[in-house]
Amino acid sequence: MIEQSQTLTSGSPRAAVSVETIREAIVHKLKYAVGKNPVAASTHDWFLATAFAVRDLIVERWMDSTTETYAHDVKRVYYLSLEFLIGRLLFDAMGNLEVTEAVRAALAELGIDLDLLKEVEPDAALGNGGLGRLAACFMESMATLSIAAYGYGIRYDHGLFRQRIKDGWQLEYPEDWLTWGNPWEFPRQEVAYPIGFGGRVEAMTDRDGTIRHEWRPAETVLAVAYDTPIVGWRGVHVNTLRLWSAKAQDPMRLDAFNRGDHVGAAAARVKAEAISKVLYPSDATPAGQELRLRQEFFFASASLQDLMRRHLNQHADITTLPEKVAIQLNDTHPAIAVAEMMRILVDIHEVDWETAWKLTRGTFSYTNHTLLPEALETWPVPLMERLLPRHMQIIYMINALHLDALKKRGEMDGGLQSALSIIDEQGGRRIRMGHLAYLGSHKVNGVSALHSDLMKVTVFRDLNAAYPNRIVNKTNGITFRRWLYQSNPGLTSVIREAIGPAFLDDASRLTDLAPLAGDAAFQEKFAAAKLANKERLARVILDRCEVKVDPHALFDVQIKRIHEYKRQLLNILETIAVYDAMRAQPTRDWIPRVKVFAGKAAASYAQAKLIIKLANDVAKVVNTDPTLRGLLKVVFLPNYNVSLAERIIPAADLSEQISTAGMEASGTGNMKFGLNGALTIGTLDGANVEMKECVGDDNIFIFGLTAEEVEARRAQGIDARETLAKSPILAEVLESIGSGVFSPGEPDRYKPLVDALTYHDYFMVTADFESYYATQRAVFRKWRDKAAWRRSAALNTAHMGWFSSDRTISEYAEDIWNVPVRPTHG
Repeated sequence: MIEQSQTLTSGSPRAAVSVETIREAIVHKLKYAVGKNPVAASTHDWFLATAFAVRDLIVERWMDSTTETYAHDVKRVYYLSLEFLIGRLLFDAMGNLEVTEAVRAALAELGIDLDLLKEVEPDAALGNGGLGRLAACFMESMATLSIAAYGYGIRYDHGLFRQRIKDGWQLEYPEDWLTWGNPWEFPRQEVAYPIGFGGRVEAMTDRDGTIRHEWRPAETVLAVAYDTPIVGWRGVHVNTLRLWSAKAQDPMRLDAFNRGDHVGAAAARVKAEAISKVLYPSDATPAGQELRLRQEFFFASASLQDLMRRHLNQHADITTLPEKVAIQLNDTHPAIAVAEMMRILVDIHEVDWETAWKLTRGTFSYTNHTLLPEALETWPVPLMERLLPRHMQIIYMINALHLDALKKRGEMDGGLQSALSIIDEQGGRRIRMGHLAYLGSHKVNGVSALHSDLMKVTVFRDLNAAYPNRIVNKTNGITFRRWLYQSNPGLTSVIREAIGPAFLDDASRLTDLAPLAGDAAFQEKFAAAKLANKERLARVILDRCEVKVDPHALFDVQIKRIHEYKRQLLNILETIAVYDAMRAQPTRDWIPRVKVFAGKAAASYAQAKLIIKLANDVAKVVNTDPTLRGLLKVVFLPNYNVSLAERIIPAADLSEQISTAGMEASGTGNMKFGLNGALTIGTLDGANVEMKECVGDDNIFIFGLTAEEVEARRAQGIDARETLAKSPILAEVLESIGSGVFSPGEPDRYKPLVDALTYHDYFMVTADFESYYATQRAVFRKWRDKAAWRRSAALNTAHMGWFSSDRTISEYAEDIWNVPVRPTHG
């Protein structure tokens, strides 16, 4: 019997847990928490019992971390995000507690395979893409660095949606991740806050002539807390992810029910609980817009009420708020928190306006994630006035004082006032939430060097001129615990054997691999780990897509949210071009290649959904063409989520990061692929720029227009007919798509895509095609030189250490939050 957990390194701060102890804990939980006899227990029952046993190991450390935070009176960080894409938590928790092998051995003694349990755990449906995954990585890194932190978000019943592909089309279904309960969360029914909507604002005059305002909402919803512990590396510190669920104050109107109106009796409850039903409800209707604003205010208000209660319980003086509290707004979704904080300080705690504004700005900071103007949220003034009347008053006041101050400084004319105002008067009065977040924060950060620089000259150009030095850069990062140690244990073992275990605690030590990148023996081991991952992914593809692929082929992967600026369409066009060439020249020595796509399109984004359909139609034609002899395969894996990413990323040879330059804020998928030994083909966009600097020009494939060239090209016009006349390959591809080669039953199906590319190519797909096509040929040439490819792959892994989220969070802690950090290494 194994008496200790098999930890990754020695020197853990706590004694290892024996296999016997874990086995007994699992059996105990199966009997008393799940209520099952081992003989009758299902795989899901065993998963629950194991999760509860592992959770118990976390709880003691969680309590210790909380006690230590109070005892040392340290400053807390509150991370407000509409998304937390945490994925499955069993292996995440076991890995960070260093008990994975002990749990595996304990279950084996009970006749249970741990890997089977992994498959029955649902992904937590709490996010959509990079924004939510970044928040999850940041929460793990804050715990790893012993930063006292809370994550605040919404406990969505059904997430974004579960994607199914039927006849090549995306269909959306509700996620059902909570059907069997969530073993990681602790319901806190006693932690509930009233959230108001609508109503009126009453002005009252005190005896000294001071005018106070009191908001009297017409509707009140309860925000109920659910806590999930987030454990850091080696279990040294545990933080809290607190998610809010919406509940009606009364479950039903009993009088209406007794009158026979059984449906109407529950109408108020249905309306209230809709707030936490789904992520990003469609805003194509006025009702959808209102629900989104209700969601954002709901979780912002609940979070502020909660942290203010905690602060005042520990510190009687409210003016110490910036010294003890740092609030980070993850994008513009929680920006209404700026106005809510002012309401809490001014209306409830009777702080004078000037002091309240100083406290608010000293406490808040804001992360911008987009340069797309349409993605910077704006709300119609009438909607805000009706739904949050007091907040509309506060926003007006913030705006007036901001504009008056600039006017007194002599820095504003009429045109500049329009650009600087929180209220956009163009085409209907709307509130610019990005402006509100910027003005209410002491620091505003971009998420890559290029993005931060572009922020200063694009979306926040005028605000940056008026308030210089507020914008700083914090390039995104990823947690290596999830995206290397857990997702790719085979490669982790190869690295550890080669350079020792120091990199597990200090990601910068991965550079010790660089001298070995050209070593033939090391390359063989590195390549063997990659092949094993590709064989596993091939089985997933066969199971989910019924397509057999060759694990020895080049796995060319693009997995991300489907959007025109991310340019999945460019990838598909190149695929068709190669398909045409392979049919025309069947005797050429083509390299085997597998094109892997995955990602969801917003339910109301028709063009993106058409791109998914095209990918599947192309796959159908290519995969069944006998002339290709299996040398080219195309697959679209449905329902992309964290768990699927953990299967795909370790198996990728080539990472597609091909967004239109200047439009991707950072990207973190590029970092995950690079860490796992994939080479990047990409534009000089987002963090690709910094990755190029780290890995070297010879180990990345860069193509296409730069951000400056994109702007210059757009200024000349975006009609692509002249470009197409110079590109016979692309013209032929578009002709085949437009004529119905891939949609014979509906020849005009892709006319909207072809017309957009021909006459309105805003995303520069045609402009970049020739460069992309030529760069893909350079990929082919390098792939043929196995030693050169393997060397570049190893160097990508070796030079990814800087992209650890531990580094990113350390920079936030020092430059923005002013909180202490406990390094993971000496």
